Amino acid sequence: MVKVLAISNLYPNPVRPRHGIFTEHRLQWLSRSPSVEEVRVISPIPAFPLPSLSIWPYAHLSGIPKRDNRNGIEVHYPRYLNIPKIGMSLQPNLMAKTLISAMKQIQRDGFDFDVIDVFYLYPDAVAAAIAAEYFGKPLVATAFGNDLSLIAANSPRAARRILWAVDKAERCTTVCRALEDILVDMGANPSKVQVILHGVDAELFKPAQNRDVLRSTLGISGPTLLTAGHLIERKGIHIAVEALKYLPTFSLLIAGDGPEDSSLKTLALKYGVSDRITFLGHVNQAALAEYYAASDAFILMSSREGIANVMMESMSCGTPVVATNVYGAPEIITCPEAGILIPSRTVSALVTGIEALFSNMPTRDATRNHASQFNWSETTRNHVEIYKTFNLKY
Repeated sequence: MVKVLAISNLYPNPVRPRHGIFTEHRLQWLSRSPSVEEVRVISPIPAFPLPSLSIWPYAHLSGIPKRDNRNGIEVHYPRYLNIPKIGMSLQPNLMAKTLISAMKQIQRDGFDFDVIDVFYLYPDAVAAAIAAEYFGKPLVATAFGNDLSLIAANSPRAARRILWAVDKAERCTTVCRALEDILVDMGANPSKVQVILHGVDAELFKPAQNRDVLRSTLGISGPTLLTAGHLIERKGIHIAVEALKYLPTFSLLIAGDGPEDSSLKTLALKYGVSDRITFLGHVNQAALAEYYAASDAFILMSSREGIANVMMESMSCGTPVVATNVYGAPEIITCPEAGILIPSRTVSALVTGIEALFSNMPTRDATRNHASQFNWSETTRNHVEIYKTFNLKY
């Protein structure tokens, strides 16, 4: 059995409980594999110790504990120096220094890990590659999306360092074919890159036993759309808000919080649709599953997205998706039962897509059946097969 040390800045913590929750789900399932003895996590936290800059986003992260146990997995949250605005090129080395120190402590505590498994290519995988060389341990890296579609695409230096890290890794996985293509086009060795799709917990995300009762309990009536995620421009929630102008019988539920909360509420007032929009704020997983099951369609208007777990979660609850045709979306929405891909990130395209879906709505059972192919058990099996290629004692 293998001992896995996982590394990712995208991991939940008490201050940001949904931050990188897909990483936590993936590692929870990995920890249950009969081939895995234990998984521990290092989630590096950026810090800049100047009180005069306490207004920077790092300030609120000071409430994150140094160590925690989340759902049976021990998580370490060491701090690494990150200089706001100008520290991008320095991040990997500064993070590596923190990782090496934390990993030494973990070994002193009695956890002699066999494999380093890092999720997110920059700065995490670059830092982890430095640490893997230091400890002489095999490295697996995973690309999630923005690490390639945003960081590597806009920084040649970051792209070069990502390729260096991928070269040092035994294997690099991506969560969709589109990211694999990007990585290979950048110059990565194709034999090292492998697609492993994310999954969904079908026991948590499932249709309601009595949907009418659930909708009544949640105060939902009429055709209802749901969108969920961090309230930032990239998620395109403002497009869904404006689209409601042209869908007079529809209501919209918005699950999540973030910097655009106030501007979205102002936009809803401007378009005269605020009475048909409910801002749910932060919603835990169990409650989100109920909102998926109670809604008629899920909307995702992202400008870029590796693989959006919310799409699979919604479909697993029987609710089809209308989404922009970007990155991993066409690998999930492959048939009418899954929903509709729209060709552009515009209000008119979204309205047309919603109307098309509602004119030929799939059954909820058919949508649920489509989602059943995306499961964490298969993700875990494929990931463990990578470990088995290493010269480890099982």
